[in-house]
Amino acid sequence: MANLNRIQQLRLFTEEDPSDPFNFYALALEYQTENKNHAKEYFELLLDQFPEYLPTYFHAAVFFIELGEVNKAGQIYKKGISLAQNQQNHHAERELKNAYLNFQLEHED
Repeated sequence: MANLNRIQQLRLFTEEDPSDPFNFYALALEYQTENKNHAKEYFELLLDQFPEYLPTYFHAAVFFIELGEVNKAGQIYKKGISLAQNQQNHHAERELKNAYLNFQLEHED
């Protein structure tokens, strides 16, 4: 586990400041390759407890696609696009819209 030291450090950070979503986000990203169950837990925690943390949405949607949870991924993209619009983050909005369009093309019925 090459990321073990980073994971341990990030876990300490979450204990020191559980109100900072970045540390949970970083853990979710680290665990994507190490432990999918832990990654899923952290993405779900972020979406539930930190719904205003915009960086979560792109990576969470991609992650849930990889898990085969396509409907959930679509919902995450839509929420992320709406949040980006509300936050007037045009760059994130464009990225999410492009990713969602590609997602729709790949997962049409």
